[in-house]
Amino acid sequence: MFNNFFGLVAPDLAIDLGTANTLIYMKGRGVVLDEPSVVAYVNEGGKKVVYAVGAEAKTMLGKTNRNMEVIRPLRDGVIADFDVAEEMIKQFIKKVLPRPTLISPQIVICVPTGATPVERRTILESAQAGGARRVHLIEEPMAAAVGAGLQIEDPAGCMIVDIGGGTTEIAVLSLGGVVWARSLREAGDKMDEAIIQYLRRTENLMIGDSTAERIKKEIGTARPPDEGTGMSMPIKGRDNLSGVPKEITVTEAMVAEALADPIGKIVEAVGQAFEQMPPELAADIYDHGIMLTGGGALLRNLDVVLQERISIRVSVADEPLLCVVKGCGIALEKLNTKEGQRLITSDV
Repeated sequence: MFNNFFGLVAPDLAIDLGTANTLIYMKGRGVVLDEPSVVAYVNEGGKKVVYAVGAEAKTMLGKTNRNMEVIRPLRDGVIADFDVAEEMIKQFIKKVLPRPTLISPQIVICVPTGATPVERRTILESAQAGGARRVHLIEEPMAAAVGAGLQIEDPAGCMIVDIGGGTTEIAVLSLGGVVWARSLREAGDKMDEAIIQYLRRTENLMIGDSTAERIKKEIGTARPPDEGTGMSMPIKGRDNLSGVPKEITVTEAMVAEALADPIGKIVEAVGQAFEQMPPELAADIYDHGIMLTGGGALLRNLDVVLQERISIRVSVADEPLLCVVKGCGIALEKLNTKEGQRLITSDV
């Protein structure tokens, strides 16, 4: 307590290092940061010097000068640019721990189930270089299930579908562990890309990632309206034929058509899970249903479409965006217990 008072010991942290957003949970305080996983940097003599991170950097997307670049250092749930990711983690930790400390924090950080050993090592090393004295990994579907309040310690199986920005994590859990899991690279980013390609193909309009994401969030739906074209919104972009700015109206029906392919792949992957899991667990899930978490779970009517196509009850978790970081936080709070150690997959 004496050391903590003078800032010598940093409080431990749990990090949901997502492709789209990074969330940080501080031990004893809860979620203290939620910002886009975006970094703006300038090239100085071949060296990347970070200019801004998070929400500030996201506002610069598509608007930078020739000496500046704005990137997302994570792709498909794993680190694509080690140096930039390391700096981003450092800056985010500095935001929640502004005072220097003698002893760095322990960090629990999530990792996709499909990540290779090399990708897992990269995440561990980035967190260490970002300022952690010790790093523990927890698999994303495990964290999502714990954060959603599922009873993973029970012998009855439960199923989680966590749809993030870069990956969709599908997992069956029982007796405190993962029985079957698959990491699918069809998620929020692929939905944005599908909207961009659809408008380019049907309307000859070129839009950026930020506009596509705004369309998805405001009028996105997994199924077309029963009548008419549904909600609409005006958007601006560049005409592919004339090269000049252009404005069109995008409708709910158009977005549903654009998203049909990525949503179909997610539904197909969930259906395949039942072919590969033990029949006893399939029976449990038939009784208890499927839980949706992650930002993709907020897409309107996704739970309805999934339920109709596989004939099993589908629920959306409370605060689906926070489920993974809450699960990481619970693992952090219980780190010194047997229950907490069972949640951890590896550490360094």
